[in-house]
Amino acid sequence: MQPDRSSPTSSPSRAGASSKAPGAAVGAPQRADATIEVAKGEEVAVRVYGRKLPGKPSPLVVHFHGGAFTTGDLDTGCTVADLLERAGAVVVSVAYPLTPFPQPVNTGYGVLQWAFRNRVKLGGQGAQIYLAGEEAGGNLAAAVSVMARDQSHPPLAGQILLSPMLDPCVGTASVREATGDATGCKWTEGWRNFLRCPRDAEHPYAVPATAHRLAGLPSTLVMVGDTDPMHDEALAYAARLESAGLLVRRHVFPKAGEMPEALESGLRECPCAEGALVQIRQFFEDTRCPAPT
Repeated sequence: MQPDRSSPTSSPSRAGASSKAPGAAVGAPQRADATIEVAKGEEVAVRVYGRKLPGKPSPLVVHFHGGAFTTGDLDTGCTVADLLERAGAVVVSVAYPLTPFPQPVNTGYGVLQWAFRNRVKLGGQGAQIYLAGEEAGGNLAAAVSVMARDQSHPPLAGQILLSPMLDPCVGTASVREATGDATGCKWTEGWRNFLRCPRDAEHPYAVPATAHRLAGLPSTLVMVGDTDPMHDEALAYAARLESAGLLVRRHVFPKAGEMPEALESGLRECPCAEGALVQIRQFFEDTRCPAPT
C-alpha cells in the first residue's frame, strides 16, 4: 500500500487489525489506517479495507462517508465500507476535509488518482476502480465521477450511491415528509456549510445532479429507502443518468425508515444491509470487464 514516491504512514485501525498483523488468517477481515499525500503539502487520512487476493483482481472502491457535510469520519463510514468489502471489494475510505467546496471534492479526486496509481498493489492486476458514498458522501462520489469524466482520467467502472444527498434546495416531497414540523434541518445546514455562495449550487462539481452534461459518466447503482428523506432526489438523479443513455441500477428498500442514519456506524445494523450486499455484488458482476491499462 504505497504511493508512487514513498510508503504512507500506517497504523492499526480502531475498526480492526492492521493488514500487516502477523499470523492473520487467510480471509480474515483486514483494516489499515494510513496517511497519503494527494497534492504537494496536502495529506489525508484513509482506511483501507480488505486485501488483494492471489490470482484474482478485486474491485477497488474509493469511499466517502456521510454526515451532511458537517460531521462524520472514518469510523462513521464503517457500515458502508464493511458492506463493500463483504461484496468482494478492496475499499479506500476517505477522511475528506469537512470544509466548504471545492476542497472536499479536490481531495476526493486526489485520493482517486492515488488509488488508480496503486491499483495493482491494492486490488491486483486488472483491478477496476469504483466510487461510492452515502448521504453527503454520495454527492462527493458523484462529483468526483464528473471530475474524472472531464479530466478523462482515471477510468471508472462504476459509482455506488446510497441515499445520496444531491439537492441543495432541500425541498423535495420526501424531505418534507421526513422532517415534518421540525424547525431545523441538518441537510439544510449542511448545504449552507458546503456551498460558499449561491453560484456554487450551479457548479457540477459541487452539485452534480444539476450538471447539464451527464454523458460519459460511469455505470451507476443507486440505493435508497422508501421513506428516506433522500428518496426523491436520488431517484431523480438516477432517471437523469438513464436518460443520458447510461447503465443505471436502482433499488428502493422497503421499510427502511432509518435511512440514511442507519448507514452510519454506531447505530444498530442497517436493516437494508443484506439487501444492499446483494445489489452491490450484482453491480460488480454487471460492470466487470477488462480494465483499461
